[in-house]
Amino acid sequence: MKVPRDRIRFNVGGRIFETTSTTLAHAGRNSFFGALFDENWNLKQLHNDSNLNNEFFIDRNSDCFSVLIDILRTGDFHIPAHVPERLLYREASFYGLLDHVRSAKWGPFDGNILRHCKSVTGRAPGDGTAIRAGPDGGCCVAHGSLVHVYDWMMEEHPPINLDYQRVNDAAWVDSENLIISAYERLGRGDGGLGLFNRRTGELRNKFQVWHENQVKSFTAGALSTTCDHKIFSSCKGRSNEYGIGMWDQITGKQIDFFYESPGWSLGDADRLQWLNDANCLLVATLFPRKDNCYISLLDFRAKKMAWSWSDIGVPVTMDDKRVRDAIAMESSQAICVVNEYEDLGFMDLRMNMGSVRWRSSRGRLMKGKMPDEPCYPKLALHEGQLFSSMDDCISVFCGPDWVLTSRLRRTRGGSICDFSIGGDRLFALHSEENVFDIWETPPPPIV
Repeated sequence: MKVPRDRIRFNVGGRIFETTSTTLAHAGRNSFFGALFDENWNLKQLHNDSNLNNEFFIDRNSDCFSVLIDILRTGDFHIPAHVPERLLYREASFYGLLDHVRSAKWGPFDGNILRHCKSVTGRAPGDGTAIRAGPDGGCCVAHGSLVHVYDWMMEEHPPINLDYQRVNDAAWVDSENLIISAYERLGRGDGGLGLFNRRTGELRNKFQVWHENQVKSFTAGALSTTCDHKIFSSCKGRSNEYGIGMWDQITGKQIDFFYESPGWSLGDADRLQWLNDANCLLVATLFPRKDNCYISLLDFRAKKMAWSWSDIGVPVTMDDKRVRDAIAMESSQAICVVNEYEDLGFMDLRMNMGSVRWRSSRGRLMKGKMPDEPCYPKLALHEGQLFSSMDDCISVFCGPDWVLTSRLRRTRGGSICDFSIGGDRLFALHSEENVFDIWETPPPPIV
């Protein structure tokens, strides 16, 4: 689509800037500058006081505006010494350009070139259970009944307090809202699931389970969200409401409920993952929550399991092959699992109840007695790379054969109990000192 190259003048805080509509179009439709164009990307002729001199007046910081315009022009990131970084991020947020600033600063995410950026000390030593990266480069950390929320400058917002109800899981809906699951009740209303404002900690929505025309008290566990505002949670109730619930994020209303089949453990699921292409939900209940592992794909439309696997009756040594985490890889139509020694296993989604192809990715350094409170391996898939945590490091695997290409390691804080990737950053939560590390791509050199 052709964009007219007419020149545009801005008066920002008394300083004159001149650019083109082509440059501003790089900001995108949802930015401040996108509002200056009509639906065909033609510049709107605004006849108001701000445009009497053929220029648009913006009462904002001019130094930051200069940096942001340069990012739109060239994609290069350079902050003059006299411009505070936090001020630039605030201005970028106003113009809707935070994504452009992050992309210019870090470039494409590559686990093989990540560098350690910062360590943040936790607020509740020894109690960290989960860390979740936010879409804007911030994160949240669950500590018992508290969830500490950080923006992308790692400044902490007021914590979300669940009134002594232990947090099970957390998931970002968007950069402003968090879903949190907990035992029995949130302490602020019936149900074990709530939507919270990440800046204020305010409860915006509570999600209830309805069964036989009654509201049921339940424990919410693993969480997953979709781009079309659906929320999934494993649910464990007191009657028959065991399974996976689905809610509308905006209204808070229950949409559907997939009830647990005999012999399976959907209500105890450790991991949920929505698969866009297959339009199914991965549900994994893993050791040691259960003696046996159960992995399935749920098709809510057909009300059936589209694929399933369990290690019941599998002729392997249980001490060697117990699954600790699982993740679906839609591009290769496979599910990757990991055991306590970081051995990777792969299952073909085209074969129901197929076997696991195990392979060792490191020496079995932990064979024998496990620690009193072990940190089991976790998996993540991001930008075509597979990540697996083990002890105090994270391994990166690449290529069609998932070859080990690098390791990320820090010596402080003990073993990694959880990690998460988002907003072009990797966050790793350590168990012993409750420290979390931040890894990011080095900025490109300034030529």
